[in-house]
Amino acid sequence: MKFTVDRDVLADAVAWTSRALPARPPVPVLAGVRIEADAQGTVRLSSFDYEVSARGEFPADVDDAGEALVSGRLLKEIANALPHKPVEFSLEGTKVSVKCGASRFTLATMPVDQYPALPQLPEHSGVLDGATFQQAVSQVTSAASRDDTLPILTGVRVEIEGSNISLLATDRYRLALREFSWKPSKSDISSVALLKAKVLSDTSKALGAGEVTLALSSGQGIDLVGFEAGGLVTTSTLLDGDYPQVRRLFPDESPITAVVKTTELIEATRRVALVAERNSAVRLAFSEGEVRLDAGQTDDAQASESIECDLVGDAITVAFNPQYLLDGLGALGSEYVRLGFTQDSKPVEFVGLAKPDGDVAAEFRYLLVPIRIPS
Repeated sequence: MKFTVDRDVLADAVAWTSRALPARPPVPVLAGVRIEADAQGTVRLSSFDYEVSARGEFPADVDDAGEALVSGRLLKEIANALPHKPVEFSLEGTKVSVKCGASRFTLATMPVDQYPALPQLPEHSGVLDGATFQQAVSQVTSAASRDDTLPILTGVRVEIEGSNISLLATDRYRLALREFSWKPSKSDISSVALLKAKVLSDTSKALGAGEVTLALSSGQGIDLVGFEAGGLVTTSTLLDGDYPQVRRLFPDESPITAVVKTTELIEATRRVALVAERNSAVRLAFSEGEVRLDAGQTDDAQASESIECDLVGDAITVAFNPQYLLDGLGALGSEYVRLGFTQDSKPVEFVGLAKPDGDVAAEFRYLLVPIRIPS
């Protein structure tokens, strides 16, 4: 095996494939990245941890076709550290030589014949707009649980009905829903899948803003989801289990609503939260014309701030985990936010508005459970 490639092209491909390297590989070969060069001038890199696979390919000047398996961690560190010059790879016995300018590296190889076969990409289901996909994923994944004792809640539920996709995530204290359109390969497609939130987030960021092909299998055997864009391919097994019926938690109507400028509420929350002790809440008291934020219940520090708001309905006071509140406000991406209340102890719905009296941006909805205020 011998080929030459531009340093930046190599670094991008290595960064992509190293995503699937396991932190604690169950077998030594899974710590490696497989390098395959063919006579047609294409080099393929691949990695696998039995759940997530990543493959990237790029054109190169291939003198000798062949394959090798080298440490993925070292390959990534070397690729990032190389000068911006052409990189020459060559397999010499049981070593891979890497030359770039005046830099020289030698990597030991692992037995490539022991490397497991990567799963095949399922049949293409349709095409996503990469920028929309990335925004939608970032909006909902903040609401996914980080508690591995409840693996189902660490996932994002993907619901596909024709040309509409819905993403749902919850950690029991908050719920995020984002809906967007795509181009399905079949107009009557209907499918549901539960994807790992971290895998989905990493994938959407790495694939960029171009067209992204979604490939989803739900037949017999291990269910897979796949994504492909610009020579980059990844597959992941799906989470197994019954996701809770969370859509019904969104209220049909809200008798009390408050509209606030999003940036003002974010900044005020950040300031008063400075004195909030760990796991303590920020209280929001809504009245006609303003909302007052308070935090701190000890003699050491307290904070309060008032900002303008338009309230429809009775005055109401709620308390939130400040980070959960900030996550939801930051995900809205709108100039104004409308908070919908039913009771002070019931979940509060957050939706975006372009202007105070404008239409609701219904494609993203965020539901946050308030913290009980001590009497």
